[in-house]
Amino acid sequence: MTPPLAIESRSHTELRDIVTEQLRLLIDQRNLEGAKALLVPVRAVDVADAIEGLPRAMQLVAFRLLPRAKAVEVYEYCSTEVQEALIQEFQDQEILDIVDSMAPDDRAGLFDELPPQVVRRILAQLTPEERAATSQLLGYQPETAGRLMTPEYISLGEELTVAEAGDQVRSLARDREVSYYIYVTDRQQTLTGVISLRDLLLAEPTQPLQQVMNREVIYAQTDTDQEAAAQLIQRYDLAALPIVDRERTLVGVMTVDDAMDVLQIEATEDIYTMGAVRSEGKSYFQSNLLSVTRKRIPWLSVLLLTNTLTIFVMSNFEEILDEVVALAFFTPLLIDTGGNVGAQSSTVVIRALSTDELKHRKPLWVILRESIAGGMLGILLGIAVIVLAYLLMGQVQVGVTVGISLLCIAIIAATTGAGLPFLFNAMGFDPALMSAPFITTVVDILGILIYLSIATVLLGIS
Repeated sequence: MTPPLAIESRSHTELRDIVTEQLRLLIDQRNLEGAKALLVPVRAVDVADAIEGLPRAMQLVAFRLLPRAKAVEVYEYCSTEVQEALIQEFQDQEILDIVDSMAPDDRAGLFDELPPQVVRRILAQLTPEERAATSQLLGYQPETAGRLMTPEYISLGEELTVAEAGDQVRSLARDREVSYYIYVTDRQQTLTGVISLRDLLLAEPTQPLQQVMNREVIYAQTDTDQEAAAQLIQRYDLAALPIVDRERTLVGVMTVDDAMDVLQIEATEDIYTMGAVRSEGKSYFQSNLLSVTRKRIPWLSVLLLTNTLTIFVMSNFEEILDEVVALAFFTPLLIDTGGNVGAQSSTVVIRALSTDELKHRKPLWVILRESIAGGMLGILLGIAVIVLAYLLMGQVQVGVTVGISLLCIAIIAATTGAGLPFLFNAMGFDPALMSAPFITTVVDILGILIYLSIATVLLGIS
């Protein structure tokens, strides 16, 4: 018998590695009882991680060792890739046991990732009630609040008393995913208020719900973008957000765990987009190499054009480069510095735009602030380069030329990096997608032009 793991004393990574390795050894030894006992004290999310770390052939074996209730929970925590691989191997009854027990929103999310033929096969085996609930969610547009909401919430009529409401909550809570908020509706199912379970317990039993409910309800519509809905949950510290249709009829609830997933996905998409490696519909590492290559080509083409234009600019200053060869040594330094400063400014602005951190700030203030920061960085780097050029080459004039150029380039890069996201955002383009290649183009060309122009003046070469 495998000794129980001291879960609380271990980090997530340590626990995952230990469980995965022990599980692999036990399955290799055909000790299925030991493997089953190993998984008993481990939380569902950690079991999912351990199963994902196993070879593909062992994943199904490990999953089938789980009791049904825990298997459903573990399956919901597995990555889409593992979920799809497992469901392809399941027998029809196993599919029915797992999928029929999933929350409707989790089931709809799974169906979004599975091949259509597999979805049709599963839908045909669901109960009419579960099929209807899932079809309702799938009827909403992807990446909207309607697609993520769950219909498993508690709503009560506003005419009830607190005591009557308590009785209904006790009978409904067992089968509802969201039971910490009670939503109050009128006879047309229009959302009129909300009351927390705590406030319901503390209220006088004879009071009508209309007197104790909060009428200022924060809600989203079914067609609200999922990120906007998640930000409402984050902004107002909600555990769940009611979702209504255009007539304000309550149709579902978006939970805080879904909001956390959305914010993580959106942040990842922004980062991938800035690197021109965004992969639609799946994670980057699930994409095939041809798709990855195709998505990188446009940005790399822009960089190729940039370098071509840079070469063109440098060719017009061939005489000064021939006369002062040391100037060429600092060209990579200037280009890289400009690109890095511009990337830093654009990163903070793009992130702030996506989180509404700049909603009370004027773009001009942000751009000016980044320009000043770029100037300060340019001064510090310029002084360092002047000292370095003197110590290594004994050429103060070249050092001063590079130092002044660094100052100018840092200011231009910071200004460009801060300004372009605002410009593209106002034009309706994705700042994360558009800013990076344009910043690189502008900074590289202007940087080299400024550098060699300053050198021509300071070194007195005509």
